[in-house]
Amino acid sequence: MTTSPADRFRAWLRRRRAPVLHVAGDTGGDGPVVVMIHGIASSSVTFQNLVPLLESDHRCITIDILGFGKSPAPPDWDYTLAEHAAALDATIRSLKLRQPFILVGHSLGSLIATRYAARHPNGVTRLVLVSPPIYLPPQTIGDRVDRTGMGAYFTAYEFLRGNQDFTVRAAAALARIAPIKNVLEVTPENWVPFTRSLQNAIESQTTVADLAAVDAPVDLVYGTLDPFLAPGGLRIAERLRHVTAHRVSGNDHLVRPRLAEAVAAVVRGDQGADDAADERG
Repeated sequence: MTTSPADRFRAWLRRRRAPVLHVAGDTGGDGPVVVMIHGIASSSVTFQNLVPLLESDHRCITIDILGFGKSPAPPDWDYTLAEHAAALDATIRSLKLRQPFILVGHSLGSLIATRYAARHPNGVTRLVLVSPPIYLPPQTIGDRVDRTGMGAYFTAYEFLRGNQDFTVRAAAALARIAPIKNVLEVTPENWVPFTRSLQNAIESQTTVADLAAVDAPVDLVYGTLDPFLAPGGLRIAERLRHVTAHRVSGNDHLVRPRLAEAVAAVVRGDQGADDAADERG
């Protein structure tokens, strides 16, 4: 889809005026800084199993992404990856960090983190992508099985965007049985950020190209039972020379304790990181 000069100018102006996001937690301290950003329809409670594993020797900063948690939700924004990354940039600049940092993103947060790292090569020492939903246009995938699977994600997301009542009820039902309280919230209040982030950041992503532009080492950490991972996109990402994949048996999309242990080992650079995860790459 082509955009007019006026549309491009408005998008540029929004990025220039990106709001500062809500910093949900900052453990302080003098250790290496780890910035964590969560995924769609969630908040920084995503990392409640991870922060305690790192806070003794790292400064852990958790940030609610644009439109979710306690962060601003401008109704006239499109919630593209560029806008999400611009808001993250405004927030990180407001923190006045003195040294480059480790950036951890979960789900949609991993796509935002990748865009940020690609645009700020001197700011990020390591990029850790947790449960990354790396999607490609189905027509660009040669393998028939992968192409069909990829198309199914886009069909499902289109259905969710077009059926608010169903989506809100389904999210509430899943939230009631989730092991992390308030980890999933789709409500009438965040419906605009949810649907636009889904369409304009997840479905319309350029994460493979962004990954190729990242200079820092990249780690993918994901569970073998994650229903949101597209094997076709994941395999392409794993083939990039600076990417290492860590696969955690039996984990789904959430940062449960075992996945948190694997992420913490990667953040620390432990040689035994594969004790918590089966490593590929």
